[in-house]
Amino acid sequence: MDTTAYTSRAVRQRAATALILAGTLALAACGNKEPKAGQALASVNGSEITVLQLNEELQRSGATGQPDTVRKQLLESLIDRQLLQNEAAKDKLDRDPKVMQAIERAKAMIIAQAYLQKRLGNQAKPTHAEIEEYFNQHPEFFTSRKQFDMRELVVASKDVTDPLKSLMDSTRSLDDVAAWLDNNKVKYARTQVSRTSADMPPELSSKLLTMPKGQLFIIREGDRSLLMQIADVKDSPVTMDNSVAQIEQFLVNKKNKEAAEAELKRLRANAKIDYFNKADTVAAAQPVPAQAAASATESDARGVAGLK
Repeated sequence: MDTTAYTSRAVRQRAATALILAGTLALAACGNKEPKAGQALASVNGSEITVLQLNEELQRSGATGQPDTVRKQLLESLIDRQLLQNEAAKDKLDRDPKVMQAIERAKAMIIAQAYLQKRLGNQAKPTHAEIEEYFNQHPEFFTSRKQFDMRELVVASKDVTDPLKSLMDSTRSLDDVAAWLDNNKVKYARTQVSRTSADMPPELSSKLLTMPKGQLFIIREGDRSLLMQIADVKDSPVTMDNSVAQIEQFLVNKKNKEAAEAELKRLRANAKIDYFNKADTVAAAQPVPAQAAASATESDARGVAGLK
């Protein structure tokens, strides 16, 4: 593989992912002509891009590769962003109600996350005893880990009709299913995947372990569905030494989540919160802290509920 080309694609993908959010936040300052702090690296129609901006991009990108190459690629992504920002300003998109609402939401999320990070600080790393305890309590993830080799056909969920479900029930051949899809002009993609019991919810891996090889089943993930067949199930154990870093990161995330929940509970206890719609109080009884410090993406995967 051409690692330089791969690095270039990876950097640009990361830059594109950040482009919309950063560009949206920047719209709030479209009318501000004050010079930006830091040494200027480039000027785009009179708008400067500075060293401070580039350093921020470098810190957030997590990109690896030749430093000079990465730096140049991120500078180009900043230029692209500035071009889009300038055009948005010309179209007065900063005054669009939907854009203004998105800016306010993004600002609120960033400020809330910054507060939690400051309040919680750096959680103490898990001890060796804590890591070992977790390892011993979860053999399904480590010593008894299983690997599932599966074949799958990816289709739109709207195409999972009753006749297709009946075929999935009656056949043990995924090729028969593919032929049926071809005959009915249903578009699909054919792939092969391998997943371990550590990569999926325990309920799902437990369900798969009860199925014989060759079993067909369906998992629905939002707008797409996976028509799957178990090709093989193998033992795939891992040792304690090879699991330390993974367990440590999991326990750190768990501590952060618990600390965030505790802080939100404290804030709620000391706050005066009035609900103007009684129907909203039921949902509010179980707040989701992750929404305050949201950095994870949402998933439509139904997991075991999607199994047919």
